[in-house]
Order: sequence, then C-alpha cells, then structure tokens
Amino acid sequence: MSDSEGSISVEQRGHILLIGLNRPEKYNGYTPTMAKQLLEAFARLDEHDDLFVGVLFGHGEHFTAGLDLPKWTGRMQDGGSTEETSHERVDPLALGRGCRKPIITAVQGITFTFGIEIALAGDIVIAADNCRFSQLEPSRGIHATGGATIRFVQRGGWGNAMYHLLTSDEFDSQEAYRIGLVQEVVPVGKQLQRALEIAAVIAAQAPLAVQATKASSRRFVEQGFAAAARELGPTQQRLLATEDATEGVQSFIERRTAVFKGV
Repeated sequence: MSDSEGSISVEQRGHILLIGLNRPEKYNGYTPTMAKQLLEAFARLDEHDDLFVGVLFGHGEHFTAGLDLPKWTGRMQDGGSTEETSHERVDPLALGRGCRKPIITAVQGITFTFGIEIALAGDIVIAADNCRFSQLEPSRGIHATGGATIRFVQRGGWGNAMYHLLTSDEFDSQEAYRIGLVQEVVPVGKQLQRALEIAAVIAAQAPLAVQATKASSRRFVEQGFAAAARELGPTQQRLLATEDATEGVQSFIERRTAVFKGV
C-alpha cells in the first residue's frame, strides 16, 4: 500500500524492470515524493547492464490523473519542473538525458496531463480500451511543461496536436490510436500483460543493438538527418566488434535462436 504521498513500485523480472505509479487511492496523482522515486527507478534501468527494457504502468484502475497540482505550484512558480532535466542524470520525461533503454508504457482509465507526457517520453504505448486522455493545462491557466507541446506534434502532426492541446478536450483510446499517441489498444485489464509481452520480445534482441537503434532514432529527432546519418557507420563498427554480433552471425549459421549477453 502507498502512503498519502504515494510511491513508485519497482520489480525486476529477468531483464525487464517494471516501474509502477503507486497511489491508486488518489488516481495515482503525481507528487514530488513519487518524482524522486521515479528518478531513482529510471536511473536503475538506465545504469544496470542486466536490465534491457522498462515497463511503466499505473496501479489500480487508472494510469494517473496527472500532477497533484497543489503540491507542485510553488516549484513551478519558482521556474522549476516536475523532473530533473540535468544531463548528469537520466530524466524520465526525456527533456534532458533520456533513458538509453526502451520503455513500454501501459495505460488505462484516466490518463491526464503528466500521464500523457510520461507515456510519450517512452517508446511504445499500449492503451486499454477504457482510457480517458486529456492535456487540459490551458483550462487551468497554465501550459504543458513535460513535453506534450513537442511530442504531440511529433506523434500526431500539427493539426491533431493543436486540436487537443488548445481545446483541453477529453478523448478516448481510439482517437489516441488514430493520431499515433498509442501503438495498440487492448481490452481493459490486458494492457500490462501486452506491454510485458512486447518487452520480452525486445529483451530477446541484442541489447546493445537495441540501445543503438533507439539512440540513432533519438539523434535524428533531436539533431536532424545529417547528424544521425553521420553516426550510422561508426556505430555499426562498434556493434560488429561485440560478442553479441558474433553470436548473431553464429546463430544464423547454426539456425538456432541467438543468446545475447549485452557485451
């Protein structure tokens, strides 16, 4: 059970780290206490070599109603944010240094404001068919500061982004799927199971190659085509020098499933 400030649950299953928003009695409303623990969980995922994939989810019937705003107002007035954006440590919202491991997010029920932003900061989103999404900051006199104004446009295009960001409307799982905010919609109760299935598939790939793939795509988004293209060859050279690359070729020759170690 979580206390009044909530907590972040962390569970390792093989090479997968499950990270849970744990304040169900308050719809997983996000507090500074939870933020501190989420930073620690993402640091563990990013830094531990035996962890290949992260799965983020919410305990209870809802993913999160977003920030518990009264607990954050003072910090926001002082110009702070809901996360640490220093490049010295990993930032769960990926506004600073993003996690180098893939992150799959399972969402259900109420998924408001910060909930959308933390999901879009990851890589793949699986939504239950009962989701209620809303990026409603303008209706409260503020604007989204966790990446929604950027990633809505990246994922959904300008018109779809402006439609939902400027109206503060509420939309469902099918609309989120239509505009590319989520990648799959599943029956409610199946979202975490499906996220874990995908995580297991990714965890069976060569982890260094998976991380390099994510890094290449992120480089393109952040730095552009030329910067991303320039690093393709050097990155491939480094990967070819790994034991996993040797194992990949050998498993192909021997017609068996590769066993990768991340080295």
